[in-house]
This record gives sequence, structure tokens and C-alpha cells, in this order.
Amino acid sequence: MALPSLTSVTPSSGPTSGGDILRLSGTGFASRVAVRLGGLRAEVLSVREEAGTAHVDVRTPMHEVGNVDVELLNLSADGHPIPGEAALLPGAYRYLRPRVAKEADLTRLVRTLLRELKRQVVANVSASVSVDYDDTVADGLNVIAMASLPSVVLSGPTLRESRRYSTNVLHEDVVQGPSGAELVRRRPAYTVDLAFTLTVAANRTAELFNLMAAVATFINRNRWLSMARDAEDDSRGTVRWEMDADGEVRTQLGSRDDVRAFTWGLVVRGFDVDEGLPLDIGKAVAGTHLETDSLPGGTT
Repeated sequence: MALPSLTSVTPSSGPTSGGDILRLSGTGFASRVAVRLGGLRAEVLSVREEAGTAHVDVRTPMHEVGNVDVELLNLSADGHPIPGEAALLPGAYRYLRPRVAKEADLTRLVRTLLRELKRQVVANVSASVSVDYDDTVADGLNVIAMASLPSVVLSGPTLRESRRYSTNVLHEDVVQGPSGAELVRRRPAYTVDLAFTLTVAANRTAELFNLMAAVATFINRNRWLSMARDAEDDSRGTVRWEMDADGEVRTQLGSRDDVRAFTWGLVVRGFDVDEGLPLDIGKAVAGTHLETDSLPGGTT
């Protein structure tokens, strides 16, 4: 058997949680191989040869942040390493933490909702992500102080499992492989409903009732929340999620500081928090076109 050699590792980086599919390409691979990333054993999914180039698909193990060596060992029929038949690419793969500096799709969705509330209801709209501190306990409202009235505060979201939009069907994408089109299958995405709470306050009762009507109109006329599928690529179009009222309006007309307020639930349904763990890659397809959503959730 010829000595193995590694020429490329694709992709070159992935999450510290592992679970990604990594493709090693080279020559001289045995029918059975072992792969280690930073000394940790990776799960081998497939070994094959196409057009004179050997390919091994593996699932990455968990690892701390940093560059790691990628090592491939040829195995004998009984599963033991063959002495001398090993290949090493130093620092070929990099483990990364999630990119918190890049705006997540959930953040973009909340920003879109805030922008629409500002445009259609009232200009003074803010988001509250913490209710640990309440400066006025007696008013029955657990929100941060409002600088001016009238005001709308969006709290949440709370994530609930989506029974309407979740699915057990594998997600499939067609990608370009070394010898043509290939099929990538992923586990079903983690789909949730995003439950928000709108707290609306005013210092006059008539103004509060007008705001209540405005919020009801906003919810009734905006059955879908839409935004760009990719913030940096307009050519990918838009994606949308179903939006609906959640529960009943709770009104608070009396308080020590003479502030009238009401709360109302708002739910955005079918948001994919995680796209799903990749299962396998490399099944060749021909003339296949799949309608898929690559952005979390929603519908096109």
C-alpha cells in the first residue's frame, strides 16, 4: 500500500462544539482509516476515491479554541494502524467560538419588529431584555423606567417549541463536490415560536385607548414579519414568519405615578434557532432541484 498523503481539509474551520462534517482529500488512503484532530478521534463517515483522489468525510469532535493538526492513519483489516502509513497536516483545522460580533438572525428579527412598531404605532419604542430591576413596584409592571410617554416596550423573546412548523424531515441541500453535484443532508432544524410581550404606557386614559387600537391594528394587518434573507446579499430575497397576538390584553389604569398601561402578547411562529446538525455528504445527484430555506425558519 502506498504511503498516504493529505492535500486539503475542507472546511478549514468549525465550531468548538464539533459535529461538523470535514472532508480530507489526498492519495494513498486505505479502505479503512482513522482520523484525529488535535489528538482526538473523529468519527469516519465515508472513504472513497474519485478521479484518482481519495476523500474521507469525518465528523469533528469537540475541542477547545485553536488550530489543531489533522492526522490520517491507514488501518488494517482488523482495525489496527499500519506502521508508517500516516499523514499529517499541521494546524490545518481551526476551532472557533460562535461569532458574537456578527449580528444573528434572531437579533435582525427583533430589530425588524422594533422598526415596524416605530413606523406603524408610536416613535418611542424600546426593547427590554432584563426585568431584574423594577423602579416602581406598585404599578404591576415589570419593565425598566420609560423616559417619555407614550411609550412601547418590547420584552422577550421567550422560546417555545413550535408544534405547527417543526418537522422531522431531513433538510437537504445540493452542493458542488469534487466530481459534480452532491447532496448534503441535515437533521431537522430546532424550530421555535418567539413569544414577546408589548408593554404600552401613557399618562392619559384616552391616549392609552388610542394606542390599544393602534397595536390591535398593527397585529391584525401584519400577519407576516418579513426581512432580507441575507443582510449582505439582497439577491437572496426575503424570508417571512407568521405573526399573531398571544393571549389577552391586560390593562392597568391606576398607579401611584398616574401612568396608564397595558400589556399584550405577540408571537412570531416558526423560527429556526439552529439549522440542524449535518448528517452526511457525498451522495451524487443529477438534475435535482430542492426548494430549501437556508436562513432560519419562515417561508418564502
